[in-house]
Amino acid sequence: MSDTKSGFTIERRGLELRFRRVSLSAREWLAPDFVRVRLSGPELAGFDSPGADDHMRLFFPSGPVDTVEEMRAAPSREYTPLAWGEDWLDVEFAVHGDQGVAAPWAATAPLGSVIGVGGPRGAAVIVGDPGSWFLAGDETAIPAIRRFAALIPAGTPARIVVETVAAGREIDIDAPVPVEWLHRGDAPAGSALASFLDALTAGDAVGHDPFVFIAAEQSIVKPGRALLARWGVDSAGAVVKGYWKRGEAEYHAPH
Repeated sequence: MSDTKSGFTIERRGLELRFRRVSLSAREWLAPDFVRVRLSGPELAGFDSPGADDHMRLFFPSGPVDTVEEMRAAPSREYTPLAWGEDWLDVEFAVHGDQGVAAPWAATAPLGSVIGVGGPRGAAVIVGDPGSWFLAGDETAIPAIRRFAALIPAGTPARIVVETVAAGREIDIDAPVPVEWLHRGDAPAGSALASFLDALTAGDAVGHDPFVFIAAEQSIVKPGRALLARWGVDSAGAVVKGYWKRGEAEYHAPH
């Protein structure tokens, strides 16, 4: 591991935990299995998510509820806020079949449907300037990758790699470098990305003092951490996590 002092840190910040009621106001399909929804409502005033990998919890009641307690008792899942304003919040969902609660809701709920938003309760914020960037994930990591990519200064060495199921399922991602797409086909989710990471050598490091973000199915953690070791990257300056677990519908790793 290099003894050179890094030019950035990842700062943990606590946020006021608030619970908000919102309604579905718009839906946009970005690919056959990837949808962006807009949640709206006056209770979103003051919403903030300073970290690109922040998680909020969405609550999905099966019908009308009258109290916050009833809403909080509904099934819930964690997602990354994509973008927001004074009275709106955009969230993206990878939709694979009809499993779980959140993705089917995002795909089919009537406009006007009401859900709850809790958090984020904390944030991990990059302070300072990484010398380079390496972002990698599957479809569930696209919102975080979008947000990290927006932080990369033009001209800074960077590499962005995203796994999806097949050609034609790529999503437009605004980034200062071309996004590299991997296709897993019928193989298990995360397998193409894991093979890609395993093949990277010390000489493939994107640049000096990198910020590394790797998130996909839980099995990505082992090859992700092995890559950090080969590249001599301190885990304190990286995010490697499983966003979901095979066999557990819509699991999202706790922040």
